[in-house]
Amino acid sequence: MTTTDRRIDRRWEQLHVWGPYGLLGIGVVLAVASTGLTDRSAQWYAGWTLVAAAVALQLWWHGTRSRRSGRGRIPSRAGTAYYVVRWAIGFALTWIDPFFAFYAAAGYMDADELIPGRWQRLGLFASAVTVAGAQAGGLPFGSGVQWILFAALVVANSGLQMVVAHLTQQEAQRSRERTETITELERTNAALQQALDENAALHAQLLVQAREAGVADERRRLAAEIHDTIAQGLTGIIAQLQVVAGATDLTTAHTHLERASGLARHSLGEARRSVHNLAPVALADDGLPEALKKTVAEWAERTGIRAEFTVTGTAEQLHDEIAATLLRIVQEALSNAARHAHATRLGVTLSFLGDEVILDIRDDGQGFDPLALPERTRAGGFGLDGMRARAERIAGTLTIEAEPGHGTAVSARVPLVRDDR
Repeated sequence: MTTTDRRIDRRWEQLHVWGPYGLLGIGVVLAVASTGLTDRSAQWYAGWTLVAAAVALQLWWHGTRSRRSGRGRIPSRAGTAYYVVRWAIGFALTWIDPFFAFYAAAGYMDADELIPGRWQRLGLFASAVTVAGAQAGGLPFGSGVQWILFAALVVANSGLQMVVAHLTQQEAQRSRERTETITELERTNAALQQALDENAALHAQLLVQAREAGVADERRRLAAEIHDTIAQGLTGIIAQLQVVAGATDLTTAHTHLERASGLARHSLGEARRSVHNLAPVALADDGLPEALKKTVAEWAERTGIRAEFTVTGTAEQLHDEIAATLLRIVQEALSNAARHAHATRLGVTLSFLGDEVILDIRDDGQGFDPLALPERTRAGGFGLDGMRARAERIAGTLTIEAEPGHGTAVSARVPLVRDDR
């Protein structure tokens, strides 16, 4: 409830408490002025006795009302009794002097508060009868004209009061509905605020989880990159140094030392670029087809295994992430072939098929059983799982076909995403 509403309710409360006193005082003043209560007759004694009774009644009700103030404006038996007794005193006073109709009119303003339900209309009608009697010239009537006038005034007063009561009741109903609506809106706003607070907390939690997921993904990426650069480079260097250790002439040793040195420089460059999330060294100046061609040629020269690279379809400039992923898959497949396949021939085919790119790596090595692969150990590489994870990271797939004694075929299929630069 707003401050204005509380102020209005307080004013109405004051009117209901002090209004009857004021109306009674107006009636007394006018009655005295009209000499109705100045002569010491039976009427004089009766009038002042009724005025005293009216004051006593108001004082009693004032005290009763104060004790019941915490219950609100709820009709009660005490309120109904007060209304009836006050009407009777008002009717008697109006019979003595019509000016006391002012006091009788007090019934118009608090019938809804004092009388329950359908009896309110009866109370209003009773007050209208008293007021109409005073308006018709005062009780008792001395002619038929006064009775006719009285009947018309009763109809007019009661009809007017019924309309006012009906409008007041409707306004009270609307006021209750507004109060209920405001209460419901406050409840809804509170629930909405709670939902917003929960949503903000959930949003913060999702941000934390996204950040943690991003950190974990970046760690996996760096681990894979380091494996593809430093680990494979060191493997090549170790292989070259093993040849040097067993070499019988200086020329052979010098050749393999040069290769080991070249691998070390190449791996160092790859490691630096991988840490900074840049494209592989091989892609720094060349597109993917040229980079794959050089990678396969260098691998063939280093391992002594015959290797061929083929491009089918119309070659296009791929997005850096797509090109880097396919290059890493080839590097991992070549590393696996060098270490495990014991192949004599190897072929790499890059196929551009409109909306996707297919990369095939085949060798005629000893093959293996894909279902019998041991789990990756802490000391092992990323191998097939790493290649598959790379392909899936860019919405691609990787399939492996292998059989003991019949070689191995690795096929990566990824969407063709062009470089938008």
